[in-house]
Amino acid sequence: MAFVDQAQVELKAGKGGDGIVSFRHEKFVAMGGPFGGDGGHGGSIYLKVDEGLRTLMDFRYNRHFKAQSGGKGGTKGMTGASAEDKVIYVPQGTIVTDADTGEFLGDMVYEGQTLLVARGGRGGRGNIHFATPANPAPELSENGEPGQVRHIKLELRVLADVGLVGFPSAGKSTLLSVVSNAKPKIAAYHFTTINPNIGMVRLPDDRDFVMADLPGLIEGASEGVGLGFQFLRHVERTRVILHLVDMSGIEGQDPYTQYRKILTELAQYDETILERPQIVVATKMDMPDSEGLYEDFVRQVKADSGLKTEPKIMAISAVTHQGVDALLRETADMLDKAPVPESYKLEEETDSDDKLYKYEEKEADISVDWNAELKCWLISGPEVEKLAAMTNLQREATVMRFARQLRHMGVDDKLREAGAKDGDDVRINNTNFVFEYSD
Repeated sequence: MAFVDQAQVELKAGKGGDGIVSFRHEKFVAMGGPFGGDGGHGGSIYLKVDEGLRTLMDFRYNRHFKAQSGGKGGTKGMTGASAEDKVIYVPQGTIVTDADTGEFLGDMVYEGQTLLVARGGRGGRGNIHFATPANPAPELSENGEPGQVRHIKLELRVLADVGLVGFPSAGKSTLLSVVSNAKPKIAAYHFTTINPNIGMVRLPDDRDFVMADLPGLIEGASEGVGLGFQFLRHVERTRVILHLVDMSGIEGQDPYTQYRKILTELAQYDETILERPQIVVATKMDMPDSEGLYEDFVRQVKADSGLKTEPKIMAISAVTHQGVDALLRETADMLDKAPVPESYKLEEETDSDDKLYKYEEKEADISVDWNAELKCWLISGPEVEKLAAMTNLQREATVMRFARQLRHMGVDDKLREAGAKDGDDVRINNTNFVFEYSD
């Protein structure tokens, strides 16, 4: 299965049901009055964390999600059926942003966590709500509110306590396969691992942690070389880093040079990564030249580690299991003391039920432009377009109410300022509603 860690999807929440115009007609009930019910609420769209998911593969081919609309209102004041909300499951570690505005919407970290990403429209009001002493039998009703349409970007950052970093063929996959039940691909060539692998490590003292084998980095990765920085984002989530360095010397590479190159790539991506607890793991200690290279490497790291604090250096051989148990114990000890990354922390919720709401009067965001192709004035803006969508244009009473609302929103003044003349056609954007301007 391909590893997909980025996706962009379109969401369309359900429209609210239309309210209706109805009157009470019953024997022995004189002047029954309006009795039209409200429409039901449209379905909203939620994201929910499912710890059984590991990638965003489900969104590779399915990029459009739509919730159901609410039911129409009924006679006798009955409210229409509200639509069920739609739930979309995502893996832990998914960051959600608005693809159009870049607004951060949420960080899906905990099992069962939910996030509202597209709100369903409210049901339109039936004529039972519009009765007044001056108009006891109104033929007014509202259409349902349109559901929210949104394009969101999903970005997965693997949730793991421990991250394995290092050059290709440094032994990351081999170590993960030895200490956990993960079955990563292992072969004698570079970039065997092209997708992050995750395994659960359990110690004899019942401590456990999640370990991630991240694809090998090379010089220039932060600038897109090799596998590039597409997997560097997954290092951000780890609390402890195991930096694996090959001591075999088979390819003539100096271990210390490789070590410093990886530090450079991590620092260029995010300097804070180097502030996390880190263990430098000398691997392949079963090879013939490893002892001599290891001694030189330790001396060079102690002289200049490239970190603010001198890291702990441990030597292992995943093949012979030399030093592996000691490494796991040290890693677990570090995790016990390691701080929780900020990305794991949700905003603190207040226990108080008291909330302060302040009224802030805002001028409606309305634009008026002459459309030469349609030969009419085009009115656009979220408020006026929503109002048009909720207006039942089949009834004269609601059309007259719509005209009064437009005047109250300042549309007449904007048309006059723009140079509209008597008899000019005016169209509401995204609708077929056209009316004639009269000053």
